Amino acid sequence: MTDSKKFKSGFVALIGRPNVGKSTLLNHLVGQKIAIMSNKPQTTRNKIQGVYTSDTEQIIFIDTPGIHKPKHKLGEFMTNLAMQTLNEVDIVLFMVDAAQGFGRGDEFIIERLKSCRSLVFLIINKIDQIHPDQLLPLIDTYRSLFDFKEIIPISAREGNNVNTMINEVSNYLEEGPKYYPDDQVTDHPERFIISELIREKILHLTEEEVPHSIAVTIESIEKRKDANMIDIHAAIIVERDSQKGIIIGKQGRMLKEIGTRARKDIVALLGSKVYLELWVKVQKQWRDKAFYLKDYGFSDEEY
Repeated sequence: MTDSKKFKSGFVALIGRPNVGKSTLLNHLVGQKIAIMSNKPQTTRNKIQGVYTSDTEQIIFIDTPGIHKPKHKLGEFMTNLAMQTLNEVDIVLFMVDAAQGFGRGDEFIIERLKSCRSLVFLIINKIDQIHPDQLLPLIDTYRSLFDFKEIIPISAREGNNVNTMINEVSNYLEEGPKYYPDDQVTDHPERFIISELIREKILHLTEEEVPHSIAVTIESIEKRKDANMIDIHAAIIVERDSQKGIIIGKQGRMLKEIGTRARKDIVALLGSKVYLELWVKVQKQWRDKAFYLKDYGFSDEEY
């Protein structure tokens, strides 16, 4: 490692509308899946910290829930969580989707960024999906609304210009300590990541009416004494009986497919054989009940 006096560290928030690619970028930065990805909006529900460490810096990236107009208490929690993060970090990366272009949701966020004390970068993602001639007019649109410290076009999926983004972030960070060991990529416990991996498979496989009505709780994780095997028992929470039927599927096929796909990612995460048992529970209107939100990890002292 270089001279410790020159080592930089800091906290950086990823913020933006739902589905602009924040989780994809976070996973790319840390080199493995810690945040779930889906083409459905509002996938991320909690702040997920990813730790990027090199010889010269350690950057703690915080992936926040996509900011949107809330429709229930869970939505309020998600939006408030994202907004609270703005003044808790050194730099805010306001991430937008080049393919979608400027939208009312961006305008909503920019208004709130105007009272932000942290440095704000504009990160234009998905540049691989537009013609280069479209980029400069898009930059001009955002620049006319806010005085961004830096404007950086990237493709999180392809990795284009991501190293440039890291270098620019590092340039604005001050000298600081190494908060986490070199090999640690997130501050979330394995239990949380496992529940998110299961939820990701449900998002990929189920109908539109189901994804945002589910939560996943890990009931137990135990390592067998006599074998290289970890037993995981998890419950999938839904709001209606009809959703339970969709999750289970005909003759249990959907639940089995969810388990098969999730187990593959969990094995990669834990580096061990895994026995995964899933079951489905109905908890009516859990997204609007503070007790259940807290129980499932989506709440704080305000709710």
